[in-house]
Amino acid sequence: MVDKPQSGELFGVPYNFERPSLKRLVSSYWQPGDGLLVEKPFGIGYTLNLANWRAWVVLAVAGALLYQERRGETDEFEDESEDEPVEVVVD
Repeated sequence: MVDKPQSGELFGVPYNFERPSLKRLVSSYWQPGDGLLVEKPFGIGYTLNLANWRAWVVLAVAGALLYQERRGETDEFEDESEDEPVEVVVD
């Protein structure tokens, strides 16, 4: 039986299913010389390079949008309790 490769590329997308070590996890998320995206230490695709300042901007924007979305959900329920009943007339 032929062993399947644990890491490589498929259609230009990297994959790696080898068991990650702590050193490999840290070194894959913190690569000062590389761009915004780096290969994931485990799984398929890319992840953010936390050594790049643009990654922190992306995380801050995503966090702000998530905060705004969750705050908006609670505001909707509070507004519904304050509304008065509406009369609908159908001819």
